Amino acid sequence: MIVEEKTVKSEKVYEGKIINLRVDTVELPHKKYSKREIVEHPGAAGVIPITPDGDIVLVKQFRKPAEEILLEIPAGLIEYGEEPDQCATRELKEETGYTTNKLRRLFEYYSTPGFSDEKIHIYLAEEVMEGVARPDENEYIEIVKMPINEALKKIKAGDIKDAKTIVAILAYSNFCSQNL
Repeated sequence: MIVEEKTVKSEKVYEGKIINLRVDTVELPHKKYSKREIVEHPGAAGVIPITPDGDIVLVKQFRKPAEEILLEIPAGLIEYGEEPDQCATRELKEETGYTTNKLRRLFEYYSTPGFSDEKIHIYLAEEVMEGVARPDENEYIEIVKMPINEALKKIKAGDIKDAKTIVAILAYSNFCSQNL
């Protein structure tokens, strides 16, 4: 039997620039109680940019928590008052310089619902137009273009390890791409 947990107490343990941490006390069946540690996250948007020749535009950057340089779709945090599609458009332009007039929402998902409320919104940007990237001053990014089939091979080989990128590329190749 699946039951919804009723929160009886919530305590903010940490407030940060990107995340907060709270501990909720929840009531379970038969008057049992348990604690849930929850990372609060503002959410993010990622975009799959496809050039007119059918290449996908990715970014390569060092990620401190992973201690690796990762290949990813352009993505970033949703700012206060910003809609997910606005975030996707902004991140595409900032990180890659590319723009589009053809942005389509594909899906959203929870990245790690066992301990975080982070929801990631994935968009498809078709017929992207090249421009000048303007990453944040603390971002050091390399732009990488490749055919979608090469990106799929990189996933299979373990060269693409970022979850949002894997999910987005697989969804695109299964539901959107006409050329595969």
